[in-house]
Amino acid sequence: MNRPQLILAHGKEKSLLRKHPWLFSGAVKRTVGTPSEGDIVDVISADGRWMAVGHYQNDSIVCKILSFDTKEVDDSFIKCRLKSAIEFRKRFGFFSDTNTTVFRLVNGEGDGMPGLVCDWYAGTLVMQAHSVGMHRMFDRLSQMFVELLANDGLKSIFDKSSATVPGGSQDTFLWGEMQEERLVRENGILLNVNFVEGQKTGFFIDQRENRRLVGSLSAGRRVLNCFGYTGGFSLGALNGGAEYVETVDISKKAIELCNRNVALNLDSNEALTRHKGVVADVLKYLDTVDDNFDVIVLDPPAFAKNHRSLQHGLKGYRSINQKAIEKIKSGGLLFTFSCSQAVSRDDFQTMLFSASANAGRNVRIVRQLPHAIDHPVSIFHPEGEYLKGLLVEIE
Repeated sequence: MNRPQLILAHGKEKSLLRKHPWLFSGAVKRTVGTPSEGDIVDVISADGRWMAVGHYQNDSIVCKILSFDTKEVDDSFIKCRLKSAIEFRKRFGFFSDTNTTVFRLVNGEGDGMPGLVCDWYAGTLVMQAHSVGMHRMFDRLSQMFVELLANDGLKSIFDKSSATVPGGSQDTFLWGEMQEERLVRENGILLNVNFVEGQKTGFFIDQRENRRLVGSLSAGRRVLNCFGYTGGFSLGALNGGAEYVETVDISKKAIELCNRNVALNLDSNEALTRHKGVVADVLKYLDTVDDNFDVIVLDPPAFAKNHRSLQHGLKGYRSINQKAIEKIKSGGLLFTFSCSQAVSRDDFQTMLFSASANAGRNVRIVRQLPHAIDHPVSIFHPEGEYLKGLLVEIE
C-alpha cells in the first residue's frame, strides 16, 4: 500500500495515543509522498510505528483521523461506522417518534466520522462535509445511506457543503426527490425547514431539548427570543403557554419563515396577539426594550470562530448578555448560549460573571444547557462539545 505518510517528530505521538482525532501540523516532522487535499494518509511515529490513518488537509489540522486500529478504511469500514450511527439514534427512539421527525444522524467525530454532519428532516437526509476528504466520499456515502435507510422512509439526500468545504462546492441533490423544504415536527411543534436556503443544514437541531425547557418555563410569561432565526425557541414558548413572544433577527427572510411557522401552530387571531416578529439588530433593539420581559433567550451566531478571535468574541457575548441582564424583569430567566467551539465553559461563565457585575444585578445559575442527545461527543475529543449554555435567574 503506497499511501503518503506523515512522519511525526519525536514525542509528538502522545495525542494519538490518547486517540485524539485531530493531528496538528506542528507535530509532523516530514511528509513522505505528495498528498493532495483530501487524500488518505498514514501517520507514522518517529520510531517507525504505524499510528493512524486519516484525511490529509493543507491546514493547521493536517489530518483528521479515521482509524487508530486498522489501515483498511474501505467501504466495509465506512458502512460499519454509518450503521453504528443509525443504530445509536434508534436506541434513543429517533425514527419511531412521530412527534420529533428532525434529528442529527451523524455527528462528526462523535460518530467516528470526522468532517461529516448528517441531519434528518422527515425523510430528507442533508449531508454536510467539513473536509475535502469526506466530501470526496459523498457518492459512496449516499449509496450506503440508500441501502441502510431503505426501511426508514428515506426520500432524498441533499449535499449542503458549499459553505463548509475548503475550495467550495455546489449544493445539490444526490438522490431522490428534489424538494427544497420539508414540514417537520419537533416536540410536537410543526416547522417548515428550508435546507437549501437555511443556515447550517437548515435548522439548529442541537437546541431541541433546550427549546423544550424554555416551553416548560414560559406559561403566562412574556418572552423575548433574540437571534431568533425561524422561531424555534419562540414556538417552544408559545406551545408552553407564553402570554406573548417577540422574535428578533436581523434577517428578513428568517422572520418571514418564523411567522409562517407560527401560523402553522396558532390560529390567525392568536398569531396576531401572542407573537410579533421583528427585523432588527439585536443589540440596538435591546436598547429600546423596557423591563417587560420575564424570559429572554440569547442564541447568537458564533462570535469567536477560532482562538485568534476569542477575545473579540467574548467581548461581543459580554455586551449582549449585559444588556439583557439590565433589561429583564426582576425574577426573570435568561437562557444564554455560545456555539463557538473556541469558547470554553469556563470562558463563557467568566464572561457572564463580568456581564452580571457590570449590570449591577444579582444573578444565579439554575442549570447548564448542553446540546441534544443526538449530538454525541467522543470522550477523546472534548472540542466536540461546542454548545455552551446557561439558564440563570436575575433578581
